[in-house]
Amino acid sequence: MESAVLLIVFNRPLPTKAVFDALREARPPRLYVAADGARPGRADDAENCRAVRELVRQVDWPCALLTLFRDENLGCKRGVSGAIDWFFEHEEEGIILEDDCLPVTGFFPYCDELLARFRDDARIAQICGSTFVRPDEDEPSYRYTKYADIWGWATWRRSWTLRDMEMKDWPAWRDAGGLERLAGSTPAFVDYWTKIFDAQHEGKIDTWDYQWMFTCWRHRLLSVMPSRSQIWNIGWGEDATHTVAGAPAYVRPAEALRFPLRHNDEVRIDPAIEREIARRRYSISAQTEMGLQLKRLPVMGTLGLSLAKWFRDKLRRAG
Repeated sequence: MESAVLLIVFNRPLPTKAVFDALREARPPRLYVAADGARPGRADDAENCRAVRELVRQVDWPCALLTLFRDENLGCKRGVSGAIDWFFEHEEEGIILEDDCLPVTGFFPYCDELLARFRDDARIAQICGSTFVRPDEDEPSYRYTKYADIWGWATWRRSWTLRDMEMKDWPAWRDAGGLERLAGSTPAFVDYWTKIFDAQHEGKIDTWDYQWMFTCWRHRLLSVMPSRSQIWNIGWGEDATHTVAGAPAYVRPAEALRFPLRHNDEVRIDPAIEREIARRRYSISAQTEMGLQLKRLPVMGTLGLSLAKWFRDKLRRAG
């Protein structure tokens, strides 16, 4: 492979080892490893963080290894975004993996090829490693989407420099109808993402990926999404930061892509695919649309909410 890789780790030796073994097989020429520090008051963190750092030092192929090992715990927002900042201080482009994103073999050549193909295409923000819709045997190897998924991804410095981690542009963009102008926007879509972005802007969520999604939408950038997932998300469980429950139904199994890649020269969004992603990944569907409209009816007391629930349940039973 040709691309540099940033591996973001913390305190989970087992999934980290699986991802590191995949990197050993792929043999990236440059490997950057960023590790957040142990959380205060968590006795198990110190030992697990130490084990993870020892593991990722075991590079036994021709490779430049660079490390950013934090002494303090920065959390998801500052820790991950700071790691990506550090990566792009040194690289113009590259692949980003977290410790729970296990790539299949084809993920690396897929990223190599598409990083080069879209290097100078300012319409494209990133290359996704995961997908949330079923593949079509006759379709190209990838599609275009407004959703900037980060379960294994690749991007360029030119994209990351646009980041707005504090979402300072959100209130003005929201009030100017930014969400309403996005392709495939619906009232339920606007309602869902307004709540998320409001909470993020107010500092109620310790993460970085909602800000990145906002950045891509703010600049009307598209992402490239593979027709078949190239990543197994192995981070579901009690030791995860956010994904503590079992894997939800929208998680697609990783599958091999066929090479050579079948390129998709028409850079446009497929509305049907966008609706499917919204429904499967974010539960934004005709049912939620109906429920939202019913909630807004000028009905006194709790009748409006009761009607919304009745219609939602009826639609769900009808499939």
